[in-house]
Amino acid sequence: MAAQRLLVDVHTHVYLPRYAAFLRSRSSVPRIFTRTSPEGRQEERLLILHDEPSSGRPIGAQYWDRDEKLKFMDRHAIDVSVVSSANPWLDFLPAPTAHKLAGELNEDLETYCSTGPSLASSSSVKRLYGFGLLPLVPEATRESLLSTIEQISKLPHLKGVIMGSRGLGKGLDDDALEPLWAAIEKAGLVVFLHPHYGVDKNAWGEKENGHVLPLALGFPFETTIATTRLILAGVLDRYPNLRLLLAHSGGTLPQLSSRLASCIDHDPVVASRLAHDARYYLGRLYFDAVAYGAEELGFVSDTIGRSGKYASAGSSAAASSANASGADGGSQRRAGSGRMLFGTDHPFFPPLSETEKWKSVVENLEAIDGVWGWTDAEKDAVRGGNAVRLFNLGA
Repeated sequence: MAAQRLLVDVHTHVYLPRYAAFLRSRSSVPRIFTRTSPEGRQEERLLILHDEPSSGRPIGAQYWDRDEKLKFMDRHAIDVSVVSSANPWLDFLPAPTAHKLAGELNEDLETYCSTGPSLASSSSVKRLYGFGLLPLVPEATRESLLSTIEQISKLPHLKGVIMGSRGLGKGLDDDALEPLWAAIEKAGLVVFLHPHYGVDKNAWGEKENGHVLPLALGFPFETTIATTRLILAGVLDRYPNLRLLLAHSGGTLPQLSSRLASCIDHDPVVASRLAHDARYYLGRLYFDAVAYGAEELGFVSDTIGRSGKYASAGSSAAASSANASGADGGSQRRAGSGRMLFGTDHPFFPPLSETEKWKSVVENLEAIDGVWGWTDAEKDAVRGGNAVRLFNLGA
């Protein structure tokens, strides 16, 4: 498409009407149920995990209504959204049900996107695109997974798949997923890796802290562990063209990547397993910019930008020293920006009081604008240009 400045949201969710109706039909978690609020009103609530704080969260039309999604986009001047079904996806279903529902929801999402509006400035670009769903559950057959990947690849407005961390129940380093990675790579689909389970809830203690600890810490830790297992399993070595987009700016992986590299170097079980130093693989990944702070985004950008200096296994930290990366490190940071993409996490994180714009969205945009060392060109790319290239929007 012709070059233009777009704001593209790559981390935005929907519970499609068919899926919401399915959750309402359930009597066990995950489910949508109706209760009387403390103010005496009837309200629907979404409960997606056992022992979830606050008996879940309130849910309304913004979770499934396309018009509400578009109103939110207009309010925040978002041009295009790449929408994904929100967790817990199909993890809780038997394989035949998961396969059938995945196919139906993929067709529903294609309709949700294809019958929506186009950009006023470019009729070839829709305002809505999507990530499809795979029936990733224990007992899912290879044929089921591969046929669903083929289905998604043929739906023109679905640009990838959203995936949790459990795979077929054993994690994403499960050898049984090898045909899946090969098929996704061949199809050119983007994998959006998103958490759901967090970490052991006992780590949060007995104090009532709402959803803060599971969301602020549990989700990013889950992403960190899942991605590290993929790296250690050599998946990125075997599938060099596999494109993975990590939620929440990759969790703590950027911060811990040098520690990970050192642990690998000193462990005889894995020291000679990988083709590259662990830090190299961050340059093979994409990261959403849902971090809420300029310094955090700058740090992630630095770790991406230095990755090429760690192509050799067992590299030294000196590879990305100040002398190696330029006097101010700016070139390294600018290079890293090319794999970072704006996101909102809508409809989650709504303001607690009525406001014109959502603080969570404003903070992410302010963070991009405030990253030291990024030029206007890099900031525009993070806001939308990188997404246009990654998803080949308007092609």
